[in-house]
Amino acid sequence: REDGFVITAASEIMAIFCLSRSLNDLTERLGNIIVGSTRNGDPVRAGELNAPGAMTLLLKESLNPNLVQTIGGSPAFIHGGPFANIAHGCNSLVATKTAVLLGDIVVTEAGFGADLGAEKFFDIKCRIGDLKPEAVVIVATIRALKMNGGASKETLENENLDAVKMGLENLRGHIENVGKFGIPPIVAINRFSTDTNAEVTAVADACREWNTTCVEADPHSQTGTGCLDLADAVTEMVESGVANYSPLYPSETGLREKIETVATQIYGAEGVDFVGGSGQTIDRLESIGMGNVPVCIAKTQYSFSDNPKLLGRPKGFRISVREVTPSAGAGFVVAKT
Repeated sequence: REDGFVITAASEIMAIFCLSRSLNDLTERLGNIIVGSTRNGDPVRAGELNAPGAMTLLLKESLNPNLVQTIGGSPAFIHGGPFANIAHGCNSLVATKTAVLLGDIVVTEAGFGADLGAEKFFDIKCRIGDLKPEAVVIVATIRALKMNGGASKETLENENLDAVKMGLENLRGHIENVGKFGIPPIVAINRFSTDTNAEVTAVADACREWNTTCVEADPHSQTGTGCLDLADAVTEMVESGVANYSPLYPSETGLREKIETVATQIYGAEGVDFVGGSGQTIDRLESIGMGNVPVCIAKTQYSFSDNPKLLGRPKGFRISVREVTPSAGAGFVVAKT
């Protein structure tokens, strides 16, 4: 037999845990996990092994969100931990929906860049959880812009306007990506002590040219006090009603088309190559009724491409999908690059 393991943050159990709406939903999703196949190729699910009851019992108490307090005294839920590069990168639906019931404005993080966490938040979490986000903040740092502009790690604390300006194409890509979901983003410059006024001004000027709201935020040294301008910008965006969220692709689109849509429209790829039997796996998954679920693409967080060395906003590349696996309980298909 073939054997293997998946780290907790990328496991189907973590995804199910984070996408379940209730205890009953959790049990149903656990029962839908595909654990093998019959000799005829039909899926064998955990429910057929009478496993969901015991699995639910183990997870029962953990489904309740953890309420904590920030150092600024604000309430926050910390609940669930899927990575955004190899998983769907969002906290639990239970925590988010509970927060919506309790607060006027709820802030939630989607991991890494808008090509990973944000895309998966919109196309997976919002779709499954019937969420309609009303504002998006892209957090940008001068260091990251310089890195994407060709500066070496050893020089990131030195002023380098040329590198900042070169790296702005990366930021522009993320801004355009978020806009494809119907929400004009706010750019928050997460300022650090090594950032110079000239570097920050260069970013703000570029955002102004792109008709994108840009504010400075300094949570690093000032905690919540350093984010008041950002809070005002978010509040203004929410109250404006400008956001008109819609997912990138319809559910009825085939799995290949969904993967190609994300790769070309979000990553900027010229196309997708399905290698190593991944195409045949897609055919099999569609034949058992999984063609209408979202796709979760596992990809490096260091580049828009699947090559971590291609920084900035690369062009002329293709994405290679080497393996496709079902997360039937979670309700999506994982495409590994």
